[in-house]
This record gives sequence, C-alpha cells and structure tokens, in this order.
Amino acid sequence: MNSYSSIIPIEVRIPAERQSAKRHYGVHPYFTRRPHNLVRRYILHYSSENDHVLDPFGGSGVTAIEASLENRVGIHNDINPLANFITRGIYDLSKGNLNDYKSSLLILKESCQKKLEKINFSDSESLKPFFKNIELPPNIKLPSNSDVSNYYDLFSPIQLISLAMLKREIDNLANIYVRNGMLLAWSATLGKLNRTFLSADGRAQSRGGSSIFSIYRYKIAKNPIELPPWETFSERAQNVIAAKEEIDQVIEFKKSTGGWTGRFEDYSLDVEELSEKLNGKIDYIFTDPPYGGHISYLDLSTLWNVWLKLNPTYEIREKELIVGGELKLTEDNYINRLRESIKACFRMLKPNRWISVVFQHWNIKYFEAILEAARDEGGVLKAAISQVGDPIWSMHKKKNKESVLAGELVLTFLKAEHKSESRKQGSFDVIQTLDTILSRSKTNKIYGESIFNYLVVEAWKKDSLDKLNISKQDFIETMNALGWNYHPENHYWIKIQASEKTLFDFENISE
Repeated sequence: MNSYSSIIPIEVRIPAERQSAKRHYGVHPYFTRRPHNLVRRYILHYSSENDHVLDPFGGSGVTAIEASLENRVGIHNDINPLANFITRGIYDLSKGNLNDYKSSLLILKESCQKKLEKINFSDSESLKPFFKNIELPPNIKLPSNSDVSNYYDLFSPIQLISLAMLKREIDNLANIYVRNGMLLAWSATLGKLNRTFLSADGRAQSRGGSSIFSIYRYKIAKNPIELPPWETFSERAQNVIAAKEEIDQVIEFKKSTGGWTGRFEDYSLDVEELSEKLNGKIDYIFTDPPYGGHISYLDLSTLWNVWLKLNPTYEIREKELIVGGELKLTEDNYINRLRESIKACFRMLKPNRWISVVFQHWNIKYFEAILEAARDEGGVLKAAISQVGDPIWSMHKKKNKESVLAGELVLTFLKAEHKSESRKQGSFDVIQTLDTILSRSKTNKIYGESIFNYLVVEAWKKDSLDKLNISKQDFIETMNALGWNYHPENHYWIKIQASEKTLFDFENISE
C-alpha cells in the first residue's frame, strides 16, 4: 500500500455474517461482539500486511484475532479480565495439535461423565460429602441489583459441585494448550450451568438463555433450566475443537499462499495508560467503546472472573468506561473519559492512518465527545455508515421498540499530519433535515437508527450538534407527524398516507 491517505473510505453497509465463524460464535458468550466479516473487511481495507492493528476496547477479541489471521500484528486491550481470558483462549487455539484436543475430551469423558451423571440424580443429603472434596471459589457479594446476595446463590448445589469437579479434571491435563482450550469450554459452560439460565431454545431472542445477556443483571429465573453438566460441557468442548480446526485451516491456507506472519499482543490497561506504551506505533484502529450505561461489563463478568480467579480490583473498576454500575459512575465522568480515550487512540495512531469507531446512543453529548476529541487530535471524518438492517435485538429493544437504537454507526477518520482549526458554527434545522432525509428515501421503509445517525452527521458537518436537542419521544412523535409509523415486529418505520403534521421546536425541549 503506497499511500494510506489515498484510500477511498468504505461507504456502504456490510451485511453481518454473525454465525459464519466458529472461532467467534459458539466458543464463549460475551455481551457484545462485532460481526467478524465486517471487522475483517475494514482491517483489509485500511491496513497492510505486518501493520499493527489495535482494538483498545477489545471485548472478546474479534479485531485482534482477525488481524492476526490476516498477517497483521493484532493488538488486544481490555480492562475486563474475562475479555482477555476469552481472547487469549481463542488465539491460543492456533497452537497445539488438533488430535490432542480431541483425545483430551475423551479423557475427560472417561473421568467425569459417570460421576457427573450420578451427581445430577442425587438428593440434597447425598450431595453433602461431595463438598468436602472440591475447591470452590470465594462466596463474594454480588452487585446490588442482583436478585440474590452472594455468589453461591447463583447456582444449585448440583451445578456448584459439577462445575468444580470438571474444572479439577481440566486443571490436571498435562498439555498446556489443550488445558487452556478445555478451560475455555468450561468457562463457556459456566454461562449455562447457573440459575439465571431459563432457556436453551430461541437463543436469538433470549440472548443465550440467560438474564445476564438479555436484561444485563443477575435475575434468577422463575423456573431455572438445569442442563445436564457433562452434555453441556461436551457441547462447548466440541465447539472449541471446531474453532481450532477452523483456525488451523485458515493458517494452513495462508501458509500455502505466501505464508502466515500474523502475530498477537494483549494488554489489560486503561486506554490512556496504553497510549503511553503504544504512542505513535499503530497503523489502524477498529474499536467499539462502551455505550454509556447500557452494560456494566465488570459487574456482569463477576460470574466468570470470580471462579477463574481474575476478579478485578477496585482501582480497575474505577476506570471502567460506563455510566452507573456498582460504583455509580457519573455521566459527566463517562463523557470526559470517552473524550480522553478517543484522544488517546489518536495519539497511538501514526499520521495519515485510519481509525474506525463503532458507536450508537441517543445522547448527543456522547457523539460530541467522540467527534470533538477526534478533531482536536487531527482526525478528519471521512465516512459515517449506519450498520442497521440486521442487528441483534435486545430485550430493551423488544420492550421499548421505537425508543431504542439497536444498530451502530461506524465513524471512520483519517489522522491528518496537522490539526485543523474548529469551524464556525452554522445553522441547523432539525425538522427540515429530518424531512429531507425522509423525502429522499427510495423505499417506504427506513430504520430509525439510520435516520438518527444521518441527523448526527449532518449536525456535525455544520458544527451544530448542540442544536440537535431531540428526545426519544420528540423523535417518535415527529416521525408520526411526518407520515411514518413504526413497525414493531420488523423494527423499522413505514411510510403512510400524508397526514396533518404537528412539528416540534426541538431547540427548546430537553431530554
């Protein structure tokens, strides 16, 4: 690639292929995960082989893993120990022999299956002796919004004993890569063998069958599903083996067509601390910062972090980029931290390189923090693409329908060599812009996320984001007044016959 600055930006939506990569889907659950094909497309477009590609809010590691498989240096960072455990676990599937993984599962079956089946049909009294011979994690206090107070309350006695016995046998495996792979499968099993699990069916609707992934808190199911321990683990172990087989095939194909030179690095630092280590060393960033108070990652990861002996310190919790959570972090703190984190990203980026930020929220101040921080560090917004049309719908979206934004906006910037001065503020008419967007629609249906994202970008172009003071209810009522109704099943707006339009003065309405 001769000149990074001459790259023509991606300006089309990339349909998600969410289930097509075994290395990301089915191995281990996580709260958010970008479609691997979208991330891979952006990596290939904005970087070259051997480039350093970073995700400073790495989550389950899609960016770093895909970058490594595409002969880049994939760099993962997250302050959540669970995110780092998953990412490192998936990457390490590139190591070791596939047959060793398969044989280890047979060894575990021989040592565990009959014992676990016996436990699964035991009564409370006969379970007591088992507790004397197993190691359990500490019975810590859970986040205050949980249905129960202590960690053990998340499990039935059968689940506690079964999980402990499985982990003991896995820890005894001699091969380190096989052991880590089976531990990854065990950790994934942990997400199903607990009392928040209520459904093994309709996973797209139930987000994995647990309240942890649907309403984002520890809610005990009224009728918890007690899955059979060995079968549940075995299924997850088979998924891990399938993921390894897929990764091996990708690497072998690379080797046969020129060689695989991919590398992987991982960090567990606050983004501002990371920028001190990687200042000016990064060729491309693809990242997905937390969206305010939507998900308290560290609180919700307690289920895994405690048993894996990875529970974060209070100091780490203080640095989490969210609103609320157990520490009641404020919105002002979030906005300031978001702004400084984006600035830190640009400091890590080389001049004339690209950064893509995935984001979505009703709060204009959040977008303003991202866009102003980018501009202050020399970022020039080159593309803003709404990735809507095939989002995963959360319980919040299902319940609140048109008031929840479910898609994402991908903002892509080029870091210029010289910082530009801020422009003078222009005029911005929210209603007129909204009417223009709708009149340009070539179909009679449109996603609310696309409309809102267009408003944000147009307001930014005119340095008038502060005038985009539109509440959720204002947006809904004005869409209705402009002749559009919301379709609750398909989550888009449908054009109806022209009706009398009652418009609102958004400049004088607060959220």
